[in-house]
Amino acid sequence: MHNRTPRIPQQPVPNRAELDARLTVELAAVVTGARRRALRDGDRQIDTAHLLHSLIESDPAVRAAFEGGPQLARVLGYLVQRSIGYGLRWQGAVEDSGAVPVVVPHLDSAVRDSGVEGWSPSAASAMAGALERAEKRGDVRAEGLDLLAALAMDHECRAVEVLVRGGIDADRLAARITDAPDRGAQEAGS
Repeated sequence: MHNRTPRIPQQPVPNRAELDARLTVELAAVVTGARRRALRDGDRQIDTAHLLHSLIESDPAVRAAFEGGPQLARVLGYLVQRSIGYGLRWQGAVEDSGAVPVVVPHLDSAVRDSGVEGWSPSAASAMAGALERAEKRGDVRAEGLDLLAALAMDHECRAVEVLVRGGIDADRLAARITDAPDRGAQEAGS
């Protein structure tokens, strides 16, 4: 008898030690929260909605990037309902928006993760995008806003679906983060 479950290729993500070295303490806590959320929800992989939920809960700079409380409250409402509502259709399905993964050359050799602690292809692409944004900015470590911008730019990921349902224009959100003058000074004050 043949196994009818298709093999799902794993998207490259850095191992924990390599990833932790490239993230701020706050963003490392976000990843830990997303991993815990995925385990609790019974998901095999961290997806972009797990990352978005953890970002909003833990990072004040991310919450400040949203234009107002009502939109943020709606987004959090959708995220909280994930395991009992519309998110049920996501269970057992791998999130892959088809986004072209961003390759961070010096992380390629550090790629390992599978099973419960794995990453969906979209989540891995978002994290790689966050790392690349930090690198282009000249920072060694990626921040929560880097990840939020990377999530918002992938129109086919679950995080953007949640943002849209919450009344957020993902393109506008990503542009506000990208275009913010002197982002480092703003975040230091928040």
